[in-house]
Amino acid sequence: MSLPSIYQHKFAEKLTILNDRGKGVLIRMYNIKKTCSDPRSKPPFFTEKTMEPSIKYINKKFPNVDARSSTQHLGPVHKEKAEIIKVLNSYYHSFVDVMEFRDHVYELLNTIDASQCYFDIHVNYDLTKNYLDLVVTYTSVILLLSRIEDRKALIGMYNCAHEMIQGSGDPSYARLAQMVLEYDTPLKKLTEEFGPHTKAMTSALLSLHFLFARRNQSAEQWRSDQLLSLISNAATMLSPASSDVMACEYLSLEVIERWILIGFLLCHGCLSSNPQCLELWKLGLQGSLYISLIRDDALQIHKVTEEFFSSLKGYGKRVADVKECKEHAVAHSGQLHRNRRAFLRNAVRELEALLSDQPGLLGPKALYVFMALSLCRDEVNWLVRHAEHVTKTKTPEDYADSHIAELLFLMEQLRTLVHRHGPVIQRYHVQYLARFDALLLSDIIQNLTVCPEEESIIMSSFVSTLSSLTLKQVDKKEKFDFLGLRLDWFRLQAYTSVAKAPMQLRESPDVGRVMNLIMFHSRMLDSLEELVVETSDLSAFCFYVRPFEKLFALTMEEPAMLRFTIAFPLVCSHFAHCTHPMCPEEYPHLKSCSLGLCNNFLEEIAKQAANCIMDACAEQRKLSEQLLPKHCASTISKARNKKAQKQPPKKGEPERDKPGAESQRKDRIVVTNMDKLHQMLSELSLSINHVPSFTVFEHMVTPAEYLSSHLETRLNRSFVWMASYNQATQEIARPSEVLAGLRSYLAFIQSLGQFTCMDSSRIIRNVLLQQTQPLDSSGEQTLTTIYTNWYLEALLRQASTGAIVLSPAMQAFVSVPREGEQSFSAEEFSDISEMRALAELLGPYGMKFLSDNLMWHVTSQVVELKKLVTENMDVLVQIRSNFYKPEQMVSLLPRLTSADNVLKRMTIIGEILSFRSMAQSGLREVFSNRCPFLMGPIECLKDFVTPDTDIKVTLSIFELATAAGIPCDIDPALVTALSNLKTDSSSPEEEYKSACLLLVFVAVSLPLLASDPFSVYSVEMDGYSNNIHCLAKAIIHVSAALFIIHSKNIETHLKEFLLLASVSLLQLGQETDKLRSKNRESISLLMHLIVEESSFLTVDMLETCFPYVLLRNAYREVHRAFLLSKLPAH
Repeated sequence: MSLPSIYQHKFAEKLTILNDRGKGVLIRMYNIKKTCSDPRSKPPFFTEKTMEPSIKYINKKFPNVDARSSTQHLGPVHKEKAEIIKVLNSYYHSFVDVMEFRDHVYELLNTIDASQCYFDIHVNYDLTKNYLDLVVTYTSVILLLSRIEDRKALIGMYNCAHEMIQGSGDPSYARLAQMVLEYDTPLKKLTEEFGPHTKAMTSALLSLHFLFARRNQSAEQWRSDQLLSLISNAATMLSPASSDVMACEYLSLEVIERWILIGFLLCHGCLSSNPQCLELWKLGLQGSLYISLIRDDALQIHKVTEEFFSSLKGYGKRVADVKECKEHAVAHSGQLHRNRRAFLRNAVRELEALLSDQPGLLGPKALYVFMALSLCRDEVNWLVRHAEHVTKTKTPEDYADSHIAELLFLMEQLRTLVHRHGPVIQRYHVQYLARFDALLLSDIIQNLTVCPEEESIIMSSFVSTLSSLTLKQVDKKEKFDFLGLRLDWFRLQAYTSVAKAPMQLRESPDVGRVMNLIMFHSRMLDSLEELVVETSDLSAFCFYVRPFEKLFALTMEEPAMLRFTIAFPLVCSHFAHCTHPMCPEEYPHLKSCSLGLCNNFLEEIAKQAANCIMDACAEQRKLSEQLLPKHCASTISKARNKKAQKQPPKKGEPERDKPGAESQRKDRIVVTNMDKLHQMLSELSLSINHVPSFTVFEHMVTPAEYLSSHLETRLNRSFVWMASYNQATQEIARPSEVLAGLRSYLAFIQSLGQFTCMDSSRIIRNVLLQQTQPLDSSGEQTLTTIYTNWYLEALLRQASTGAIVLSPAMQAFVSVPREGEQSFSAEEFSDISEMRALAELLGPYGMKFLSDNLMWHVTSQVVELKKLVTENMDVLVQIRSNFYKPEQMVSLLPRLTSADNVLKRMTIIGEILSFRSMAQSGLREVFSNRCPFLMGPIECLKDFVTPDTDIKVTLSIFELATAAGIPCDIDPALVTALSNLKTDSSSPEEEYKSACLLLVFVAVSLPLLASDPFSVYSVEMDGYSNNIHCLAKAIIHVSAALFIIHSKNIETHLKEFLLLASVSLLQLGQETDKLRSKNRESISLLMHLIVEESSFLTVDMLETCFPYVLLRNAYREVHRAFLLSKLPAH
């Protein structure tokens, strides 16, 4: 072969291009296989019943399918020919790509054989590696093609549709169909094709013998060799790590194994003729049961080899060898790899600790990082591959590893170190290249005996390129690019590895040794990221989803491994590396799979952490509950008994621990539940805090946000659960107890800052704010909704039936005990402290929601009152104009209907408004404590309101004041609620008239209360047992709101009410029926209560129509009756 032809063959360029092309074609075949094996993603024609006869016909007649004369069988194809062309176009041309790839591979392999190239991984590393990669890639493509069951139907159907449309079949169809038929039994055809290449293949494979034997060692041998240890020889710690072929040190052991097994499967003839080949082959067969073709598509190597050799004559010994190696692999490979993983965990942990502490070591010892990453990656891939495919085994523990997370985590740590300290590595190696490698290479070139012009030019350019490197380039963060230099070295290997080349590379080993060193050093400057991906890419997990999830589940069950669980989501960021430009259609699927897995892992980690936090919160709440006032009764009782010198309780009664006893510990070995929770939380927090964020397929993922989200949801549910609300029985916890529990939860959440990097203040704000709304972010009920419903449905409804009484003296609603009825203690839910706690729980927004609901019930009562007024309109008009005429009033009053109903509804309104007033007072106290700087200005602003102030301004100020809990003369919420009752059918004059007559109706109905036996004023309660003292608040606030709406003078109308009510009550003195005037004194006191309630009325105004002496006498009578009732009976 002439010298110019050596340079014209361009082996380096062709091997580079074909390897990349082959990888793309292989991925396309994988994608077609996966697509066609899943009914959900298969082309629609292959799942239609109408197309089944056509598919069977095509498969039967393939490749000779007559599209013109077979209309009976191909009718459905003819109908959908255009759609078939559209859908199957990419499938068909992918098969054409395989055929073209095969042609180029054949051509290159034949040229290499004709050139008599020699291969040695230690001499021409790049040439040998790319040659073996091409052979394995090509074999994988063919094997994968033969595994696509629908290949004939895809190709045949496309060609039929093409012929129906174009009138002739596709030009490539004949050769393509022939290729598909040839590879029905792929190994037989492949071994025939590789017969001529046996010599080249054997030389390449035999060069791996020493390397594979050295690298494929047991964990015990690695340990004795101090593999990956920087401290085994402290004197050489700063010496640069070096090797004759640096790339061989981090070359994947899995890749070498695949080269050997597939290489000898294709060129099996040398196994009988060369003992070294046989030894290497048997060594390769003992390490794995499955080797990867691509992703999760694996080759059960022993089974395939045994079946193939069994079909060949004279291969009985080889079949026996395969069986022997399989038995050895089944018995020992699992344990071998398990021990390796255990060794690597310890060795890499030590390596990572040293490099983290002294990142300057990354300069001379960068090779150790890539060796560690490569070894770890190989072991992880072996485990996940065998965990998926090995289903029946006597040693399942060999194929499951609960400590794998630590190995993954250490890999991520090493990757992070390389990224973080890239400039350190660059500074070291730029000096190495310029000040050592360039000088050494120059000396070697000068000492060469033979150096043709082309080779001389290339090597001289190496020296000049390296000599020009300076530290300033690193300092200025210039981007280095040595791709041209490495390709030139690849070319030089190709030029000097043919038989008749003037310069033989194997005869000048120093050139190869130095250049391999330079290649590694150059990659430290411009290809750090690519080298990290090459040695530590775990994108295989994207296709081994079940084993990946099982390993994660095992890790979550191992307490010591919880801190490493973040490694699983981080591995998902590798999955973007498995995409290829030749198969863009799989990108969305890979993206969704990666994000889905990452999301699931982080959700589970966050869920576990949230569970732990909530359990710890529950423990804190239990401790907090011990301090509640209700638990001090036993302590007080014990103290009183001791003081009274009573007998102590019997020994059978256990003595209750005092709060704080849990903090007393005599032995640290005793582990409490809280200790366990803190330990678990610390571990999970280390995992969540490991990285603030990372990227998965262009999506930024923030682990802490997952925990924040879970905590928000769990806290919302926990706060609602604390209320213990039972809608059926209307049971609920007291607001003060819920508040105490909530505070204990929040105190612990605030302390999480020492564990996690999440914003605990933001979580607390979000949760508490959600609890002030009717529904939380999940659409579930909140404390606001629950307590609003309970106070309306339980407390106020029972108050309207008389089971609960408002006690102004106690400033609370009080339950009235009734025989045979079990009722809750209303005062425990409505006193000052409970209203304050309620205001703290619900906040201003929640209190407004409560107020709005209360107002809705008020308006519903007002609507009914207006209906009653309308029914009695004529009589009320006459009463209003003749109230000073006793004769006419006697005849008019009996004509009124539903007077009792009016009083009842007004009492209900009063109860609602009284409860609202109590809630507002609680809100005011809380607001004053929390925001005194705001309360002052609001109170000041309210005090500036005068009767002359514009009503809109007044209402806006009163609305602000009401939001702070400050009572106002006019209730803006009530004004808003009642103003919405206006109907289009009624005029403003009619509405105003109805409002005036309502007051008339109430005033003239008051005397009816005197006949009610429950209308007795209670001095103890400062009210009535039928809650009629609430009438005062109802009358004052409803009338004020109604007349503000109609822009009328409130004071004038209230004076009219006083006059009417006074006349009506004074007439009770002339009542002859004692039963009807039984409680006249108690009812008279209502007049004083009404005046006290209103800022528009005074005692002087009352004096003009109702003598004060009557009030004084009434007070004396009710107090005398109270005192008499307290006297002991004789």
